[in-house]
Amino acid sequence: MHAVTRRRFEELFGSNSDSDDDAASDDISLDGLDEELNGGENDYEVAYILATGIKQKDYIRGLDYSMRLNEQNYIKDYIGENDNFLLLHAKIEDCDLVFTEIASILSEFEAEIGLLSSEIRNLREGSTAIGMKLRNRKVLEAKLAKFIEEIVASPRMVDTIIDGEVNEEYLKNLEVLSKKLKFVEVDLMINASMALKDVKPELERLKQKAVAKASQFIIEMFKGLTNSNSNIQIMQENVLLKYKYVITFLKEHDRGIYNNICKGYVDTRNKVLRMQFSVYIKALERLQLQIAKSSELCNFDTTSNYFSLKKDEQLKSRSSIFSLGDRLEILKETDHPALIPDISEANSLKYPYEVIFRSLQKLMMDTASSEYLFVEAFFEDGSLFSEVFSDSFSVINEHLDHILPNCCDAICLMLMICITRNYQVKIYSRQIPCLNSYLDKVFMRLWPRFKAVLDMHLHSLRNFDVKTIWENDLHPHYIIRCYAELIASLGQLNCEYGDNQLDINLERLQLELDGLLVRLAIKFRRLKLQNLFLLNNYDMIIGILKEAGMGSDEKELAYFGDKLECNMISFVEELLRDHFGGLINFVKSYVSEDLISYKTQPALSNVEIVIKDFATKWKASLEVMHKEVITSCSNLLCGMEILRAAMAQLLNYYNRLSEYVKLIPGGSALNKNLVSISSISYEIRKYSRIL
Repeated sequence: MHAVTRRRFEELFGSNSDSDDDAASDDISLDGLDEELNGGENDYEVAYILATGIKQKDYIRGLDYSMRLNEQNYIKDYIGENDNFLLLHAKIEDCDLVFTEIASILSEFEAEIGLLSSEIRNLREGSTAIGMKLRNRKVLEAKLAKFIEEIVASPRMVDTIIDGEVNEEYLKNLEVLSKKLKFVEVDLMINASMALKDVKPELERLKQKAVAKASQFIIEMFKGLTNSNSNIQIMQENVLLKYKYVITFLKEHDRGIYNNICKGYVDTRNKVLRMQFSVYIKALERLQLQIAKSSELCNFDTTSNYFSLKKDEQLKSRSSIFSLGDRLEILKETDHPALIPDISEANSLKYPYEVIFRSLQKLMMDTASSEYLFVEAFFEDGSLFSEVFSDSFSVINEHLDHILPNCCDAICLMLMICITRNYQVKIYSRQIPCLNSYLDKVFMRLWPRFKAVLDMHLHSLRNFDVKTIWENDLHPHYIIRCYAELIASLGQLNCEYGDNQLDINLERLQLELDGLLVRLAIKFRRLKLQNLFLLNNYDMIIGILKEAGMGSDEKELAYFGDKLECNMISFVEELLRDHFGGLINFVKSYVSEDLISYKTQPALSNVEIVIKDFATKWKASLEVMHKEVITSCSNLLCGMEILRAAMAQLLNYYNRLSEYVKLIPGGSALNKNLVSISSISYEIRKYSRIL
């Protein structure tokens, strides 16, 4: 402490203690003195010197004296404790002797531990060897026990298999027997054992007993499938499937018996299903509603090979035979249960053939789906399904072969196509592929027949003898109405079906219908009557298409809409020419359409004749024209459109005449005879309000 204090003091005040206290030198710099003084505030020695003002030399001298005094005191204290140091030394030597003895004892103990460790190691090795022998014996014992268990049949199991009733316990014992039979057949080394040679014949005899009893049991169960009062589906699901393992046992241990069982099931179900579908089809045929007889629907000319609708009063008065109507509802009823003929007959109900077809296909789909799932689960062999239903498919195919060649109802055929496509989608969603081939074949039967019937209609439209069906009547023709209904119905069904081929055939059908309509119109001598006949028929066609739900973007509606517009323009011209012929002929001959110039200038007297003629007769002519259109048009709305177009065109012609009068020299003299445009407009608006 003193050394530190002294060193710090010298650092603060310098090491030249011989310098005179009063000496002053200009070379001494006081820079940083305040910082050093502040730094020494916490140093006791410095603080003491600064506080007392003692000189450096005196302080150092006092410090040396204190250090020598302390040194002498320390020496006296050490000499005074000399005896204690000697006693401590003696005790340390005694401890060294004790530690030496302990070290000797520990060495002997270490040697003994080494011997014990060697003995423990020997014991461990011996224990490991004994444990391995024990494990080997246990493994051998387990294998022997398993071997004995696998090849030996217990008396209870033998009794159950030979004499027991086929129930759940019997199935468990049958499964145990199957495992034993598989066990003795897997390993060649096992087959070489003496024990197995004694047991194997007994197992074989037990297998034969089990096979015989199991096959007889299944045959008896299958006989119940021929009972007409039995619910086959419930019997399959709740009874037969409980004994599925019997079939599995036969399949694994006697393939010949298993094949016979499968053949017996196929023959039994095939006959039952054939009979059921035959009876059901005959019952359905009694429920068929004849939409229209062949003679009413169409006359088929074998020499020319085309259809023609029969011309009679009954056909004209009845609803269109090609109208879809409520028949479309059948597509919403595809999931409904199949018809029950007895109930329908009791209620005297009749159905169109598409309803019969839907019911037959629904029954086939439900029956086939149930049968396929059962065969797949019970026999684990889906290929049996096609054998089970082979005769049923034949019965339905024979029925279709009888029905389709005589079916000339295109609506019915198209509905059947839509129903078949609907069931194809359902079968795919159910992931039951059993009916894919069947439905494809049905589809391939329906589409060609539909195409043939449609081609016959096209041929018929193309080859109609218009002399036999033409009538001096401007209203819509009944044949045009029928085929308009056909186009609307097929177009509506095509929205459900969506087939490009049908789009093409519909386009052909509308072209042929338009061709027939034009040929009928030509039979009228006057062009105005031709146009009016076409207008009435086009308007009727458009109305039917709209009623069927076709939008303005449909091709059929757009086609006939364009035809209607073109004929309306032509009819308006002819209508105006009949009632305002002088005005029309004059304007077309002399007045340009731009109203800026005129083509030629006739005599002013000729212009005056036209103006006076119009002024005297225009109101009466409007009245006559109004009555003619209203009475001639089948549709009041169409008549209103025609009148609006005619009056607008009349106003246009007269406006051109008025402007012409202003342009020609001397035309101002004719203004007094001109009817004002506002007067004509007022009269036209009056008729518009009447309409």
